Amino acid sequence: MSEGKARFSLREALRTDILRYRALNGRPSSRVGFVGWLSLLSPRLLPNLLIRLAYRLSLWRLGPIARILSLTAYVLFGIEVASQCEIGPGLFLPHTQGTVIGAGRIGRDCTIYQGVTIGARELDMDFASARRPVIGDDVVVGAGAKVLGPIEIGAGSRIGSNANVIQSLPPNSLALAPAAEVRSRAEQS
Repeated sequence: MSEGKARFSLREALRTDILRYRALNGRPSSRVGFVGWLSLLSPRLLPNLLIRLAYRLSLWRLGPIARILSLTAYVLFGIEVASQCEIGPGLFLPHTQGTVIGAGRIGRDCTIYQGVTIGARELDMDFASARRPVIGDDVVVGAGAKVLGPIEIGAGSRIGSNANVIQSLPPNSLALAPAAEVRSRAEQS
């Protein structure tokens, strides 16, 4: 990607976000009318709008304004997203509280739940994309999961709640947090 140029238009990304949100809520459609565009003001889609506007502003070298939009998303919705993070169309954020996204890049049609952290393994105030994860298309990251370091998550992968992923995953992988039986149901009786 050349500096200052995105892989997709802002309109395309937001339109795809709206259509995916509708489809996931049982209202599939292939067009977005006036009311559809107004849905960007809902608490489920307004974070997407702020994130995408911040990214565009950072591409246009308007970093201070991009940071203000990022801060607005953080204050209103509890989601912190690096304005330099490219996120593909079709992003779905069912709940945003406590989510931190500092990936190098996130693909199309990804779902990221609350309390997720995606970013560098070590402190990186300069946003070096070589230190950050790259998330493929159609990836779901469950609540509380951590995806850290210079790794790649293959397309179609699923990361379960509270999983800690620090190694690359091939496409269509499933990463889960280990679970251990504390006591059996027989002991409870």
